[in-house]
Amino acid sequence: MDPNLSRIDRIDAALDRLTERHQALTESVELLVAEHRQLTAQHHELAAQHSELEKLIAARFTETLGFINQLARVAEAHEERIHRLEKDKP
Repeated sequence: MDPNLSRIDRIDAALDRLTERHQALTESVELLVAEHRQLTAQHHELAAQHSELEKLIAARFTETLGFINQLARVAEAHEERIHRLEKDKP
């Protein structure tokens, strides 16, 4: 410390440094809050998109299951027809 500075001057200098640090911290917190809000909004948007995709996948799965069941019935009908034809063969 400079011996030429009075006690009041040293206190003022310390207060100025504390004020600068406080302002820097305040700006950092404000930036963090803004980033948090942005990330929260993005999260909500992505969650909504994810929910819509889950619904679409479930619908496609149900549709595909229906097609598989139809194919199974067709295959069974063809198998029964072949069995009848073989049975009725002379």
